[in-house]
Amino acid sequence: MRRPKPVHQMTVAQFEATFTDEEACRAYLVARRWPNGVHCPRCGNAKVYALASGYHWQCEACQVNGYRFSHIAGTIFENTNKPLREWFRVVHLMLTSKKGISALQVQRMMGFGSYGTAHSMCHKIRAALIEPETKLGGIVEVDETWIGGKDTNKHWVDRSHKRGGEGSGKTPIIGAVARKGNVIARVLAHVTKDRAESFVREMVSEKVSLLATDENPVYADLKEYSHGTVNHRAKQYVVGAVHTNTIEGFWSIFKRGVVGSFHKVSAKYMPLYVAEFQFRYNHRHNADIFGAAIEGC
Repeated sequence: MRRPKPVHQMTVAQFEATFTDEEACRAYLVARRWPNGVHCPRCGNAKVYALASGYHWQCEACQVNGYRFSHIAGTIFENTNKPLREWFRVVHLMLTSKKGISALQVQRMMGFGSYGTAHSMCHKIRAALIEPETKLGGIVEVDETWIGGKDTNKHWVDRSHKRGGEGSGKTPIIGAVARKGNVIARVLAHVTKDRAESFVREMVSEKVSLLATDENPVYADLKEYSHGTVNHRAKQYVVGAVHTNTIEGFWSIFKRGVVGSFHKVSAKYMPLYVAEFQFRYNHRHNADIFGAAIEGC
């Protein structure tokens, strides 16, 4: 099957025209998973033959009696009772919502009988959006942020009397972004010098033309980089090409999503939400963002 023609950020009308029924969704998934021909999801063997039941194949290389698999084998759609068309609708809703869409809203719009169904589907899709991390180059900005509720909204015994940072009860996230490029973000247990340096060295190439950070001392010993800083405490935000406005813009989108769409995100599931926002940001210029998401599923 030929790979489907990309349609950037499909409208509802385009979605309905493209995925008219379950058969169209099956054909689209097969074309995205195996553009060069169906192969076994277990061993990678390309010598498989189709069964008469349709969208089922058999690989003789896996077992004595052969391994039978379908178009959803090894995907997040496997072992669910929801049709592909409903999965595709949820993926479309999540990709076209810049600040995310809550599971409760998905339940309302899709008419699911339980919140748990929507919650599980959204998290499985977020896990599928996690992409391999590659080193960033060019001009790279690095910064950290803290996600959590305000002290004023907590019971007085639970208040930390800190806006952010260690001891505030909030979840720390560190991120790096290449200007006009991709972003990489990671949830940390604590923001320490060792963890911050490890993240930068793992995600940022030593050949970058500039590494821009704020005055946080956790970045002070990155001597192998052309490192420039701005002092936000002194109200210094831009010094020539040195600033962290790009990564702070990403934090702004993420925080607005947490406050406006999700209202509360637990530390347990924070990496999945970070992956969702990171995927949308990195594919903001991708003409085939929906296809890229389905291919990852």
